[in-house]
Amino acid sequence: MTEFSIEELMEIKVTSVSKKSQRLSDSAAAIFVITREDIRRSGVTSIPDALRMAPGVNVARIDANKWAINCRGFNSRFSPSLQVLVDGRSVYTPSFSGVYWEVTNVLLEDVDRIEVIRGPGATIWGSNAVNGVINIITKRANDTQGGFVQASAGSVEKNMVAARYGGVTGMVMN
Repeated sequence: MTEFSIEELMEIKVTSVSKKSQRLSDSAAAIFVITREDIRRSGVTSIPDALRMAPGVNVARIDANKWAINCRGFNSRFSPSLQVLVDGRSVYTPSFSGVYWEVTNVLLEDVDRIEVIRGPGATIWGSNAVNGVINIITKRANDTQGGFVQASAGSVEKNMVAARYGGVTGMVMN
């Protein structure tokens, strides 16, 4: 973000505040945007790790694949007042009031940006968004054509392998 001028920072587009594209400077909410470049430079290996970059977001790792994530409150495994979206679609599970972060399988390579709204978003996103909204926005399907394979190993994240293939089937409409 330090490479951008003030004018460029003000032109960043967000969609989570009013459910339509608008400039970050015109949004009426405490919003923080984690860009694709922020994710690439930070070296994070998961979306919960990337959320640690957003101010006001509490991220705690419970074990190898379980996370406790919350905004503006006490952190627990399932946060009933935090709405989590992937491309504007809720991944919140109403049966236990929370999000299974370990099954929200979005490759970091496919994330375009993550918009984090701290504070009440219930007027737009429903009663589950009392403490905040996290909207994980992925790249367009046209931008993920072809194959992608990633493998890594380390001392904390022992072994990780991710793969994706995107292709075209049938007729392509313009």
